[in-house]
Amino acid sequence: MLQVSNIYKKYGTLPVLKGIDLSILPGEVVSIVGASGAGKSTLLHILGTLDTADSGDVMFDDKNIAKMNAAEMARFRNKHIGFIFQFHNLLPEFTALENACLPGYLGGFPEKEVEERAAHLLDMLGLSHRLHHKPSEMSGGEQQRTAVARALINSPRIIFADEPSGNLDSKNADELHNIFFKLRDEFNQTFVLVTHNEQLANMADRRLVMKDGLIVGS
Repeated sequence: MLQVSNIYKKYGTLPVLKGIDLSILPGEVVSIVGASGAGKSTLLHILGTLDTADSGDVMFDDKNIAKMNAAEMARFRNKHIGFIFQFHNLLPEFTALENACLPGYLGGFPEKEVEERAAHLLDMLGLSHRLHHKPSEMSGGEQQRTAVARALINSPRIIFADEPSGNLDSKNADELHNIFFKLRDEFNQTFVLVTHNEQLANMADRRLVMKDGLIVGS
């Protein structure tokens, strides 16, 4: 599904990625681990079209997304890619339902259809009693599960998660990790997870180790 070849990236004179080759299969959960500064988040952002490589190819099925312009990337990202970050990045003035709906609205889907799907996802994630609560009225785990619903709203082919449980206590982290695998099992959802959480990393189908801008083991 996702094939990456010969990816290089530097910021100024600092090399960050030094020739990355990687394949991700549909329905696969892949974790990426390594010390801070190894290039994990930079790689994730390039795979997810939030950043661009200096050279190399990022093939999604038969499309080379590395060659798209900014507008094409934005449309592709909205349709095919979901993101979960360490901090939920929910809009504080919006309810859980409204936050989950936002990518669907941006994608131009019918409002009623988007709201019904968002409510279904939030219910599936145990948040049916929080639909009309704002982030300040929810726990950290509930906020992060709302962010998961937002990532899923457009039925993306792949979800990229950057330290998704890094801001949660162990109980909420465990619940979130189990959600990822439930989504994989029920919907064949594909995940690429950057994490320092060893438990989550070892639960994945594949555990990739990065060091100094290279994948050095799995």
